[in-house]
Amino acid sequence: MPPSKPSAFVTDVLKLVTGTTLAQIIVVLASPLLTRLYGPEAFGFYALFASITGILGVVACMRYELAIMLPKTDEEAANLLGLCLLCVAVISGLTVPALYFGGDALLSLLKAPGLAPYLILVPVFVFISGVFLALNYWNSRTKHFGRLSVARVTSSLATTGTQLGAGFAGYATGGSLIGANLVGVSVSTGVLGGQIWRDDHTLLCRSISWQGMIRGLKRYKKFPLIDSSSALMNTVSWQLPAFLLAAFFSPVVVGFYALGMRILKLPMSLVGSAIAQVFFQRAAEARKSGNLAVLVQTITEVLLKIIVFPVLTLMVVGPELFSFVFGDIWGEAGIYIQILSIWIIFWFLYSPLSTIYVVLEKQKLGLRFNFVNLSTRFLSLFIGGIAGSVYLALALFSVSGVVIYATFCLVLIKMAGVTAKDIIRSFVRIFAYSVPGLCMLIFIKLIAVSPLSVFLISCVLIALYYAVIYMKDPQVRGLLSRPHT
Repeated sequence: MPPSKPSAFVTDVLKLVTGTTLAQIIVVLASPLLTRLYGPEAFGFYALFASITGILGVVACMRYELAIMLPKTDEEAANLLGLCLLCVAVISGLTVPALYFGGDALLSLLKAPGLAPYLILVPVFVFISGVFLALNYWNSRTKHFGRLSVARVTSSLATTGTQLGAGFAGYATGGSLIGANLVGVSVSTGVLGGQIWRDDHTLLCRSISWQGMIRGLKRYKKFPLIDSSSALMNTVSWQLPAFLLAAFFSPVVVGFYALGMRILKLPMSLVGSAIAQVFFQRAAEARKSGNLAVLVQTITEVLLKIIVFPVLTLMVVGPELFSFVFGDIWGEAGIYIQILSIWIIFWFLYSPLSTIYVVLEKQKLGLRFNFVNLSTRFLSLFIGGIAGSVYLALALFSVSGVVIYATFCLVLIKMAGVTAKDIIRSFVRIFAYSVPGLCMLIFIKLIAVSPLSVFLISCVLIALYYAVIYMKDPQVRGLLSRPHT
């Protein structure tokens, strides 16, 4: 198969970005209202629920969803989709007795007894989100990225509309946030599933069989045996802050952390996840054609250009921006993102590149990374918790994250055939573009201008940064100027 043209890559990314951007615009516009309707404790309860379902959801398909991208024939991939759906039914069913017997102990550990009425929704959420996960990878294989855009927009509308409606009706609780999220996931799964059934049901019905699913189960056994453990550790490491911050401090602290991370992850939600999804599909093709190194170097540089300056802006004026946009009470969340910001740059870079070890079927590398990552995160948060300082916990968490993610990014880049020297040179050049804007932000913070001025100046500087990147970087300009075929 010939390598995909850069224009085709950009077109597919833009299909995802268009829907994702619309979905995120809805969330961003609603966020200042939501943070004034719902308090930090409500966001904390919602974050804890999301952490529980996130851990269970990542193994709902036993990681066979990743294998959907790899077979040469659609018939073999269809059987892997069927296998994923079967796994989802089994895993979500097993959560019922697990929560029945262990739910009280879990809530006691998290100091969140108010979450008890909503545990019944966990199996339902795991099932629906697991189905969406499987359909999402089938959708990526068939390159119908526009479908996912529609699903994301409808999900965002349903989730945000339900949250606002409940808040204005006087039900501004963590349960309302949880219920609204379930509504959104259900809508997106129904929309994506309906489109796939409309276009692909003949192929799926003709191809899926018990024998085919068993063959897929055996052929790709590394995914449940190795990658599922790796993914589970990765997800636990992501959800660990919510659990340990609740155990050592309170759901209110979890709420501050949850909102801060929600904003820090915005670039990933807007663009990074779209690039990651298309990159995975293209990397699988590039490995076969011998063009993986070129693809990896291009995507790494693009990711750095997207993330560096916006995150550094939050590092400098995070508390001021949060207090202005979300309300005075949320300034604490701005302090949290100041502490975590540098680490987010390396996470943003690692997230798409982590699919390299899947494409190369080197799952043991991912397992090692996630073991080290989970261990260092637990140790960082535990030390901060014992010391009684949330700032220390997050600082240690951030420093360890920078070291671990930067190291493994370099390992993955080298595996793909790209030299670390080229990537480091790109990072230094992009950081240099950010220096003038950062100096201006530090100056306006020192002279204590109004929060509105800080907000407006930050927006202008971010816009100028992207304009400079576009004008001075022929690679970006060339990619975005090509006709979208």
